Amino acid sequence: MNLKFVAVLLFLVVVLGVMFIYLKPIYRFREGLCDSSEGRLKYPQPSITHGRTDVVSVTPWLAPVVWEGTFYPVLLDSIYQKRNITVAATVFAVGKYIRFLKDFLETAEQHFFVGFRVKVYVFTDQPNEVPKVKMAAGRELVVRSVPNSKRWQEISARRMEIIQTLIEETLKNDVDYIFCLDVDSKFHSRWGTESLGELVAVIHPGYYKDDRSKFPYERRPASRAYVAPGEGDFYYCGGAFGGVLAEVHQLAQTCRKNFEDDAKEGIEAAWQEESHLNRYMWLNKPSKVLSPEYLWQDFKARNSEVRVIRFSGVIKNYNEIRPN
Repeated sequence: MNLKFVAVLLFLVVVLGVMFIYLKPIYRFREGLCDSSEGRLKYPQPSITHGRTDVVSVTPWLAPVVWEGTFYPVLLDSIYQKRNITVAATVFAVGKYIRFLKDFLETAEQHFFVGFRVKVYVFTDQPNEVPKVKMAAGRELVVRSVPNSKRWQEISARRMEIIQTLIEETLKNDVDYIFCLDVDSKFHSRWGTESLGELVAVIHPGYYKDDRSKFPYERRPASRAYVAPGEGDFYYCGGAFGGVLAEVHQLAQTCRKNFEDDAKEGIEAAWQEESHLNRYMWLNKPSKVLSPEYLWQDFKARNSEVRVIRFSGVIKNYNEIRPN
């Protein structure tokens, strides 16, 4: 066979392959998003010259930081609705924290992944006290019994073990994403598909303007939660994190083991699971970072860059609700 002919043929194969790789996603994008029951899908024109300039919207490792004004909800919802995803949420209502559960569940019905299949797993020592909340079609409330504890730190520590076990025994073939949330919080606005990613962390509202030298990382080298001075990216909340099952399982398993190994040596990290989570996120960068909109603190005035509060920790008296 003529070598020139072979060369031309190979060139054409390469060109067609490249066109297939690049044009097929574009075709699927158009096919999957442009049609709707009302005609063409409508959302604001994407722009590379307009958007948020008052906040950081991408990390140094190129993960998006999600703020109001950095995403198109109609576009994102359309993508994930076609995938028919299921999202799980875990929440622990132990001891006096049961009093916060009703607000959490009712506001989740109004704002958390509305229009998607959702399973909310409530872990409590008082299953008979779980409020009756009407769930929309495709949404389910599952109650699991857990023992109480004399110390709130032990309740916090046990959470990682329970999340790990839940994924292994119940969720692995039934759920696509999971978010682990604090019960003493409630939703105020949309928390949806813009938050989905492989491994998702939420920036702590108390420290997002501070230099990392002021972050309350565990600073004792003997602890497995240790973050050295000069290290760390952001300070993340222990009260909200998530992602795909495999990533959250790895996080929960690692934090649990490190917590238990510390305990064997008589060490308790400064902020228990939150300290271990921050160490994990430093070594295993989250693929998506949620702004403080996703876990604000009700006792704080809203700063100008926080245009929307989506989820927030309510005001409470820790001395009254926490076991000693």
